[in-house]
Amino acid sequence: MSYVYLKFGRYDADSNDLTIDTIPLNVTSVGVSVQKTIPAFPIPFSGVVTGESLTAALDLGMATKTIDLQGFISETTLRKTRTPSSGGTETNTALTYTAHEIAQMIASGVDSTGLQDNQSMNELVILYPSKVSNSYTARTETLVPFNFASRGNAGFGDNLGVAFRKSTYPDAQTDTGMSGFIRSFSFNFEAENIDISFSMQFEVATIGP
Repeated sequence: MSYVYLKFGRYDADSNDLTIDTIPLNVTSVGVSVQKTIPAFPIPFSGVVTGESLTAALDLGMATKTIDLQGFISETTLRKTRTPSSGGTETNTALTYTAHEIAQMIASGVDSTGLQDNQSMNELVILYPSKVSNSYTARTETLVPFNFASRGNAGFGDNLGVAFRKSTYPDAQTDTGMSGFIRSFSFNFEAENIDISFSMQFEVATIGP
């Protein structure tokens, strides 16, 4: 599977350019996991009164969302924003990196924090085909970023009962993907291999400060 990108913290969302401050990944498998957290309490003596034991659950709107990626890293030309050591205007230059260099770059980014926005990666974009828009109209099949939003405006459509939407169902390839952090990243340098296989787990989250 292609069309998977990691965005650096320096990515300019206004540019709508997925070739600058991103790392494209050759992904063969994407696993999506949503684990809901609901406190549940068995009700004492409920079985005595009703003949059936009961459990009370309190839905507090908590869930953990993780994305597991499997694939390989290849030699790639990247355009990455850099700050000149002598000061001056920041530039981006197209340079070809080996697969080993890109693996090291990702590992360095995982090891950094959000304060180092030239290193850290805080958004994952997985493009997939869609034929139904946010407003429930048919459209020509287009690629859009995967996220966990529902179609419709706040309080309407699938968002009935939602007072404020954190994210919007995407209508364009350049829309925002999933914000969060890389929970784990592993790879192997193997003899005589040009490409490098990797596995990654990305956790969807709002990162502060």
